[in-house]
Amino acid sequence: MNLPAGCEPRCPGCTHRMLNAAASEAQKADWLRRTLAPWADRLSPMRAVAGEARWGYRGKVCLSAIWSAADGWNFGLWRRDELIPIPDCPVHTERVRAMIRWLRRALPPGAIFPLAFYVQAGTQATLILKTHRLPDPVWLNDERRAELAISGLEGLWLHLHPAAGRRLFARNGWTLLWGQPRSQDAFGLEYGPTAFQQLIPALYREALDAAEAFLAPKPGDSLADLYCGIGASLARWTRRGARTLGVELGGEAVACAGLNAPDATVLRGKCADRIPQLREWMPITGTRLLYLNPPRTGLEPAVLAWTTDEYRPERLAYLSCSAGTLSRDLRGLTDAGYSVERLIPYDFFPQTHHVETLALLRRNE
Repeated sequence: MNLPAGCEPRCPGCTHRMLNAAASEAQKADWLRRTLAPWADRLSPMRAVAGEARWGYRGKVCLSAIWSAADGWNFGLWRRDELIPIPDCPVHTERVRAMIRWLRRALPPGAIFPLAFYVQAGTQATLILKTHRLPDPVWLNDERRAELAISGLEGLWLHLHPAAGRRLFARNGWTLLWGQPRSQDAFGLEYGPTAFQQLIPALYREALDAAEAFLAPKPGDSLADLYCGIGASLARWTRRGARTLGVELGGEAVACAGLNAPDATVLRGKCADRIPQLREWMPITGTRLLYLNPPRTGLEPAVLAWTTDEYRPERLAYLSCSAGTLSRDLRGLTDAGYSVERLIPYDFFPQTHHVETLALLRRNE
């Protein structure tokens, strides 16, 4: 397979870059059949984009930064103890690649600018510095601000976080260097610099369409949306007239969800910690529905227990980024009286081994 220009063979990020689309999708489908073996007969064909759409799709990135007097700033991913620079990664959007080029030229030296990470989410970007001290902003002069104005970026943040590493962001230490604090995504939803966004909007829209068609919320129904993010799914349920509650950990995501789905109730915190509030919200009558989009670790045990023992939704949709934890959680749900009706895989991450799966379940009578 001929790789596009800028593809770094040593980069640990894209393990399928040497495979063509058919081989990559076949490998992912085989992994799902093995990992979700008890329900493999309900596995649908892979939903994927084709051709050039498999490249240049990643608009949300987190790159480590390192300075040397010989090379200046480099941005990339660590492989063991070596940073592999990927300034022109063909999986990244052109906006991301353009910002890396701009940063390499515009940033001051590492001795006075202790940059550790560069994070970009759509048109919002963040420079994470391992320091308490705000550096001199003189480097961001009028000429560079003018360059940002035509870059496609809408907000550039400085985040002071001396302990940045396993956790990228802290609550405090934020400064908006340039632009506006929020942007709108492909769905017209508000988001900020730390908000999670699914990649490849066309596929995400298809996944939400499938979940909505299965859940079919209507006025009088109650729908709990756990790990709700910035409210892309919440907005759909409220448009259908359902009584809706969302739970999300990140403060920025909760604020955006409140803007994007103003008719929903949104709680901040770990889903397991919000079970008392979920109990208070639970309806006495009417159809109960559930939408889940947890992180790679899957459902917290307390959330699974609340779902199966207390809330008992009639139908639930579960969008998972880890087939392993999805298999674990499906076992718990099926043991509690739910049937898996359909599993729909989505190739949200072309060139990588990652795959997401939408599971649609119905409570047995």
